[in-house]
Amino acid sequence: MDAGRIKQLLRREEGPKLDFKQTLHLNTESEKKEITKDVIAIANSRGGRGYILFGVEDKTKRIIGVDPGGFSEEQIQQIIYNRSDPPVPVRVDFVGYEGVTLAVITVFKSRHRPHQMLQTGAFYIRRGSTTDIARRSEIAGMMQENGLKSYETVPLVRATMDDLDKDLLLDYLKNLQVESENPDLVLMEALGFVAETDNGSYSPTIGAMLLFGKNPSIFLPHCYIKIECRENVAHITGNIFEMIKKSSACISDIVSDSEFPFEAFDEAIANAILHRDYLDIGRGIHVEVKNDYIEISNPGALIAGNSVMKYMRDKNPSRRNPWLYQRLLIMDREKRFLSAGTGMSRIKKAFAERGSVKFINIGSRNLFKVILPL
Repeated sequence: MDAGRIKQLLRREEGPKLDFKQTLHLNTESEKKEITKDVIAIANSRGGRGYILFGVEDKTKRIIGVDPGGFSEEQIQQIIYNRSDPPVPVRVDFVGYEGVTLAVITVFKSRHRPHQMLQTGAFYIRRGSTTDIARRSEIAGMMQENGLKSYETVPLVRATMDDLDKDLLLDYLKNLQVESENPDLVLMEALGFVAETDNGSYSPTIGAMLLFGKNPSIFLPHCYIKIECRENVAHITGNIFEMIKKSSACISDIVSDSEFPFEAFDEAIANAILHRDYLDIGRGIHVEVKNDYIEISNPGALIAGNSVMKYMRDKNPSRRNPWLYQRLLIMDREKRFLSAGTGMSRIKKAFAERGSVKFINIGSRNLFKVILPL
């Protein structure tokens, strides 16, 4: 960290990965917890490394400086390590800038999220430029992204095996070269399609319902696609492949242009279904058809940071739902999911003669949008 890097940070506004603090005081336990809370919130927020600058007014960015005499890097690190679980990796620098000293805490990207305050058990996250307590769904999402929990293998206690399409399930097993008219519970549990409930019985999992469910929206009402075109609204439900098929048919009825790249639209919808945040239970996938564009809005910002271009260049990107992705690869005869996540370039190429495709990542709202030109 040097004065040049400080100057770059000061050009930016406060956000999930950047915080300005006017003072640095670590005399009381309350002050020590406050600095730890801010560090935990930045570590738990999506993206790369983050920074807290001390000695800068947060509204005006006026340089005030701090007195470095009473602090040391080891002391600040120890305060944070002793109050966060697991400990958040940080670095502390004291940098001369415009005649004063600024303290900078660099919060490195963590692969051990979620972090919590050891003394209180609370989890924190950044909402824009504000530190806040993380919601249950956000904590679960962090655990899923880091392999600590798989949302798809949670049992649906009200569902039974009769709620699954047996033919789809047997077809999946056939692709695995497992021939069985009545697959036993041991096999189904090993595949993650059933799980034991609290009362000792077995129920289909969320993942099994998404893949093979006859009517998943009964148990997962947020798993839908809404397509709007002027005053007409289509509410599409079903398992994953049914939703893709119905959405494609709906758009074919709306868009009369035979030269429209419908396969690229299907890929955009497949990406939305695969990478949506299924822990965001308040909304589904929304498709809006305007006169000159189609906007696909998907609950689930990129999990590998905020840079769409960086994500597009990544040949092996981080995936929000790896369990689901692996099983879709086996089921997908049309290979729509084989390169899902790295298909942005193909979508752009398919629409090249019509206009520019836009990919918009909105981390603060946990949204990802694709805008396709008509």
